[in-house]
Amino acid sequence: MHLSKPLSLLALMCASTYTLADPVTLYGKANVSLQSADEGGDRFTETKSNNSLFGVKGEVALDGGLTAFYMLEWGVDLAELSGSDNIKSRNQYVGLKGDFGAVMIGRNDTMLKQSQGKLDQFNNYDGDLKGIWKGENRLGDSITYVSPKLGDFTLGLTYITEGEEDGEDGTSVSLNYGDKNLKKSAVYASVAADFDVNGYDIIRAAVQTKFDALTIGAMLQQQEAANSGDSKEGFMVSAAYKMDKITYKGQFQTLEDDNATSVGADYKLGANTKLFAWYTMQSLDEKKDKNWLAVGLEHKF
Repeated sequence: MHLSKPLSLLALMCASTYTLADPVTLYGKANVSLQSADEGGDRFTETKSNNSLFGVKGEVALDGGLTAFYMLEWGVDLAELSGSDNIKSRNQYVGLKGDFGAVMIGRNDTMLKQSQGKLDQFNNYDGDLKGIWKGENRLGDSITYVSPKLGDFTLGLTYITEGEEDGEDGTSVSLNYGDKNLKKSAVYASVAADFDVNGYDIIRAAVQTKFDALTIGAMLQQQEAANSGDSKEGFMVSAAYKMDKITYKGQFQTLEDDNATSVGADYKLGANTKLFAWYTMQSLDEKKDKNWLAVGLEHKF
């Protein structure tokens, strides 16, 4: 997809807010870093776009207490030349919500992927938990249901129809407690499972809590390849400590004999802008070790 096509579509959708009764929200994030990498002895320096994106979303009230809502989101690679790989589809769906909860149809993160909440302190960088663990899936041909709050609990279900990736249907479920942003509750916890999703059966449990300026979390995961039956287990612990404008972060993750250690810091320049620096080292059993050192800038709009 060339850059001009999605930008023309975006301009059209933004212009529609002036002619339609239902407003459209435009949002995005630009995150770019300068990195020194050693990937198994291959040393190089690069600029890298870390989950930079833009999107539109909105909702409209319907009869019978229903609300229609939608999201159309694209990832943008700010570090590469323009071309077919410069813009990629992310979560894109339409849905209905009401007293029964919410149903979404389209492309979406599975419930197991969503269940991690904010525990991954190095999400979207090379220290992202997907560097070692399976289960970070965003899949099309999917239907997602999220229940209304049952006390402090919510239940989520993703069904992936036949035709995605391996042509097999799969299911992803999660039971979540509290607020993943830790603003409405002191604790966030979840238990989630994938059944034949992208070739894996996975069980994941997570918990995170906050003590004043300190946020700590932990996750456990067991994953099994559906075809071979190869099963592996691992855990992750993470922490973040906020001191004035600086947030210090650390994380350790394992999967059998593979492990990853990350440390870093964010410096807040404004409400939506930050500088950051981090270092990640992966020690791998069957592959060569890797490490990355990065400094960068992020701005949200």
